[in-house]
Amino acid sequence: QVQLMESGGGLVQPGGSLRLSCAASGSISGIRAMGWYRQAPGKQRELVATITSGGSTNYVDSVKGRFTISRDNAKNTVFLQMNSLKPEDTAVYYCNADVLSTGKIWYWNYWGQGTQVTVSS
Repeated sequence: QVQLMESGGGLVQPGGSLRLSCAASGSISGIRAMGWYRQAPGKQRELVATITSGGSTNYVDSVKGRFTISRDNAKNTVFLQMNSLKPEDTAVYYCNADVLSTGKIWYWNYWGQGTQVTVSS
């Protein structure tokens, strides 16, 4: 059983920063891409950023230059450093990962439970 556990959400003023973390646990043989998605009230879930096992990154245009995704492969953990936060960044942020479980021959896609980020004065 693989689980993704996010942490680091909260309330922050506009212009502030937050750092999200997501740790994958369980019987894991490997992880390919990891990423962050977000869903604001009344809106569809959208991709925020992804990172491959080799460190290649991709960002949605609205966060480029403000957010940085990184990962620690030894700890099966992905991070999202969010700077210059705006009210429109308010959403539930979800961690996502393609995981190869021990004893399996294919990767499964997993989601975390989500962490709330609220940007407000």
